[in-house]
Amino acid sequence: MEKLEHLKSAVAALSEVSENEKNGFINLVSRYLSGEAQHIEWTKIQTPTDEVVVPYDTLSPSPDDPAETKKLLDKLVVLKLNGGLGTTMGCTGPKSVIEVRNGLTFLDLIVIQIENLNSKYGCNVPLVLMNSFNTHDDTLKIVDKYSNSNIEIHTFNQSQYPRLVVEDFAPLPSKGQHGKDGWYPPGHGDVFPSLMNSGKLDAFLSQGKEYVFVANSDNLGAIVDLKILNHLVQNKNEYCMEVTPKTLADVKGGTLISYEGKVQLLEIAQVPDEHVNEFKSIEKFKIFNTNNLWVNLNAIKRLVEADALKMEIIPNPKEVNGIKVLQLETAAGAAIRFFDHAIGINVPRSRFLPVKATSDLLLVQSDLYTLVDGFVIRNKDRANPTNPSIELGPEFKKVIDSSQSRASLSLIALR
Repeated sequence: MEKLEHLKSAVAALSEVSENEKNGFINLVSRYLSGEAQHIEWTKIQTPTDEVVVPYDTLSPSPDDPAETKKLLDKLVVLKLNGGLGTTMGCTGPKSVIEVRNGLTFLDLIVIQIENLNSKYGCNVPLVLMNSFNTHDDTLKIVDKYSNSNIEIHTFNQSQYPRLVVEDFAPLPSKGQHGKDGWYPPGHGDVFPSLMNSGKLDAFLSQGKEYVFVANSDNLGAIVDLKILNHLVQNKNEYCMEVTPKTLADVKGGTLISYEGKVQLLEIAQVPDEHVNEFKSIEKFKIFNTNNLWVNLNAIKRLVEADALKMEIIPNPKEVNGIKVLQLETAAGAAIRFFDHAIGINVPRSRFLPVKATSDLLLVQSDLYTLVDGFVIRNKDRANPTNPSIELGPEFKKVIDSSQSRASLSLIALR
């Protein structure tokens, strides 16, 4: 463990990060070095029953009484993962400020949706943005424009960890890389400790909030769903992952399994080589994780304080200025096995509409979709339930370059 001791003293000397971040990082690295990865025995995997992965159609209707609905919504916080940059789409700032439709950005649409809820029911659903050091400054400037909106907006930063130099396991910043290149945000599994460390978790609990709905800011389908919230409150489920049926485009997505009496996420990286094809089959593993997660705030506090959230570590090798580095990350979905009464809900595909590439953006900008009250909804005139496949050449990968191809795409969409 000499490696770890050297690392500890090098990390202790880094002034850019807090004690919480230093401790979290050292914890993650020591878990990684001890090789504690959970070994999945393939024969023990079971398909979850409808009690564990609940079909959306079987959920009770949400309350008819607006006063009951207000009471329900007043228990809720909406948290969007806002740490990503729009680099894959040729943009420099936070991805959430890319225009989606009618001159409105992802963030504009999110704000409109929650404002409408707050106005309709007289409730106070706050919006929380988890930024990374990459998106923090820009987001603060952008959020300013919503200051007169009927919505409380909070921001906090996820952890900032030093990249590890593969050769000698030293933190990259201690080798003189003090700019942003020396650091990384450790994946969205970090949402739980970071929410706690920011002080926001305790503040929300003191206001009587009970659940947080966590989703990627680029998933246009991730809107507040009263039936899901009502179900979780009634059944005291501490954690819920929305899953949806796999198509051939989703074969690599993580799936929910029953394993040794618990529900847990199975990712392709955990699958032994000889079973990868079976994992990708739509017959055996029929659902995948949308990364729309509903989590009880008291449970987060209990588990973070007990240091019990030991999610699978995802090693992510990179190269920075010719130096081979390692980033250790975790995913929020993998936390499901640590919560009590955790469930999946098998939701309609409409709740999963991610915009990961310019081709996805062109699809939601086409007349295949319409915009109603901040919601991007499929055009009812299209009878075919599947979306057309769009493949763009490299010259159209960037948002700026792709505008000229939009006109032709709108024509394709309804054919």
